[in-house]
Amino acid sequence: MAGPGSRVFISHLAGVAVFDPNGDQVGRVRDVVVALRLGNSPPRVLGLVVEVVGRRRIFLPMTRVTSLESGQVLSTGVVNMRRFEQRPSETLVLAELLDRRVTETAGGAEATVLDVAMVQTRLREWQISKVFVQRGKPGRLRKSRGETVTLDWSAVTGFSLAEEGQGAANLLATFEQLRPADLANVMHHLSAKRRVEVAAALDDERLADVLEELPEDHQVEILGHLKDERAADVLEAMDPDDAADLLSELPGDEAERLLQLMEPQEAAPVRRLLSYQEDTAGGLMTTEPIVLEPGATVAEALARIRVADQKPALAAQVYVCRPPNETPTGTYLGTVHFQRLLREPPFTLVGSLVADDLDPLDPDAPLSLVTSYLAAYNLVAAPVVDETDHLLGAVTVDDVLDHLLPEDWREAGLHPEEDEPSDGH
Repeated sequence: MAGPGSRVFISHLAGVAVFDPNGDQVGRVRDVVVALRLGNSPPRVLGLVVEVVGRRRIFLPMTRVTSLESGQVLSTGVVNMRRFEQRPSETLVLAELLDRRVTETAGGAEATVLDVAMVQTRLREWQISKVFVQRGKPGRLRKSRGETVTLDWSAVTGFSLAEEGQGAANLLATFEQLRPADLANVMHHLSAKRRVEVAAALDDERLADVLEELPEDHQVEILGHLKDERAADVLEAMDPDDAADLLSELPGDEAERLLQLMEPQEAAPVRRLLSYQEDTAGGLMTTEPIVLEPGATVAEALARIRVADQKPALAAQVYVCRPPNETPTGTYLGTVHFQRLLREPPFTLVGSLVADDLDPLDPDAPLSLVTSYLAAYNLVAAPVVDETDHLLGAVTVDDVLDHLLPEDWREAGLHPEEDEPSDGH
């Protein structure tokens, strides 16, 4: 994978072969999907449009791309073969940005876009950084020198979304920097029609994050307005425990239809969670804790913890188990807290650091017992293990709080003091 700071010109990706984790060719890159922002903020790269057998075009999220080097694209995980459908908030680079007329902010010279480059940030996200342009009016005859130049994205105008208007894409750009919980709070106060429009314009990953923060009735409302195939995609992008909670609110036949549309390996953990009572450790847990084999090193453990999209509660410790490493795992051996990892040399094996003095939770343990367990031992997460010592998942304190707080706690907002009158007013 090109590291942070590495620049990739998008025209060079056109026609490049895409391979799955097994080394089999999936298809070829036909375009790059970006989300434009207000003002001069660089667009965020959402993913690639890949043409597969039968000339079908599918979407490959950048989160599934592991390498853009050596004239090929490598992907991780299962590639979703559903046909790509461009959304209102999305722009295709090759089809819509190249050959566009822009204006340089310094001097006002006009230019034609020949190419754009993207770069990976330190947060491992991709965004458009540079614009390769030809100055002057377009024509067949070009001067031999001084006609092309590479500029920063912010050095030209003519791309970004207009400040005016009330389109869903414009609204999303305005709130793009909001955390999912804050965007969910904004959407909660929109009309039902507007809320559905904004949800439709969000990409799957962003919508999944926001859905996890919305009240259940809004989750059901939004999911009900999505096409079944996209609803399944969004459920796959959600944490399995949140997806299970949402599906449990739907009629049984509707939930089963969506589960059937999900990729089998994505649906399996959700089905397992649905088999437990909602207010038990099994119903509360996530099936994606950080699992390592005893032969893994402290350096490997810290690398797993440092992954940017890892939730803090799950990154507080690693769970040491015999293979397989996917839940349900092999024999559960114990946990290692991240503070212990920080105190040990990088080459130390995690198997030698295991803390096994606390009994794990049973999947049928009631909410009251889970709460007492976390409080008594000052934990932010706890392992859930079955009767044959297989790790099933982990219960985190945020999931427990969701069930302890009043049902309307989200509607109260995160800043109740703003609703209180200040002195003298």
